[in-house]
Amino acid sequence: MRASVRGRLTCASLLLAAVLTGCEASGSAAGPSPRSPSPDSPVQLCTRLISYWAEQDIIGSRWAGLDWEQKGLSNEQFGLYDDIAQEARAEQRRRGKDAALELVRRRSAERCAAANGATHSSENWRPPT
Repeated sequence: MRASVRGRLTCASLLLAAVLTGCEASGSAAGPSPRSPSPDSPVQLCTRLISYWAEQDIIGSRWAGLDWEQKGLSNEQFGLYDDIAQEARAEQRRRGKDAALELVRRRSAERCAAANGATHSSENWRPPT
């Protein structure tokens, strides 16, 4: 009986070793974990936020009417958004929705870069206590 148990354990050990070796050889073994992406810069975040909300305005989304706080914009970003959305509405009247959306993307990138992310918050903002 002991030989039977020992034989099964040996067989199981060999099988496990073969499986593990096969995984390593096929490249399935766990390697170094992938690097997490670096966080967006303030300019990238500003561009994404403003272009998203201005696009929502142009396409007539039901969420376009949210206020600046609900949209997650700083006061400075809201000022940029408002200017860009007005420009885009005028462009939409002249050349159509696609031209307006292209203007939104281009102007958001330009204006956010010029304002270094436009992260200045509202004048009534207070640090947490």
